[in-house]
Amino acid sequence: MNASRGSCIRVGGLSFGVFATRAPHASAASAASPDSRYVLVHGIGTSHHYLSRLHRELARSADVWSIDLPGFGSAPKPASAPDVGEMANALGRVLEGVGGPPFVMIGHSMGAQWVTELARLRPDLVRAVVLIGPVVDREHRSVLAQCRALVVDALRETPSVNGLVLMAYLRCGPRYFLRQARYMVRYRLEERIAEVSVPALVVRGGRDVVAGARWSRLLRDRATRSGLVTFARHRHAVQHTAPREVAAAIREFA
Repeated sequence: MNASRGSCIRVGGLSFGVFATRAPHASAASAASPDSRYVLVHGIGTSHHYLSRLHRELARSADVWSIDLPGFGSAPKPASAPDVGEMANALGRVLEGVGGPPFVMIGHSMGAQWVTELARLRPDLVRAVVLIGPVVDREHRSVLAQCRALVVDALRETPSVNGLVLMAYLRCGPRYFLRQARYMVRYRLEERIAEVSVPALVVRGGRDVVAGARWSRLLRDRATRSGLVTFARHRHAVQHTAPREVAAAIREFA
């Protein structure tokens, strides 16, 4: 596969970091095979680095883009924090320029909200959505409860996961994190996913306390042509701790 190439794309007052990897054989066939285009979107506070292992696995046989959303990772903070709809609309304009749609959109944690809203607003760009550890579980639908769940999960995650998260959170900063967290807890994913016409796959770690089992089954049941895959011994960052298995599930679904 070719190395990831990073660029900055501006949409209005928002800047996006875009990191692309083109698999040699997938690039030539991408115009004919919509399955060979994946876009990865991180969760609140994190960046494309949190998805890098899954990115590499998918890029063995496909074209893959990882996105740093405005205010996260390599992307500078905007003057004001865009809500879920504004972020999804701007992301759609970014994707219009990076390669021929439709894409399989993969979102982790709050990233599941952004890719769901994109699929709802711009179905012309999206072939399917994959929701990994989706939020916000109805059992902790407040900023405080969500932060508590994230802390409990972090106590049991691997050092490599926590190192990535800590560095990303420091880069994001508490003010911007909390502004986005308010949007996150207000967004009703279980309602929005029912309005999405493309297939949806829910993926979770069996020990994920952020995206619980009942919540994940609810999303599966509300979605169109949906599936649910659980990896028993993993937690919220299942895409990092089991990248090969998660990539295989996504390929099969796509």
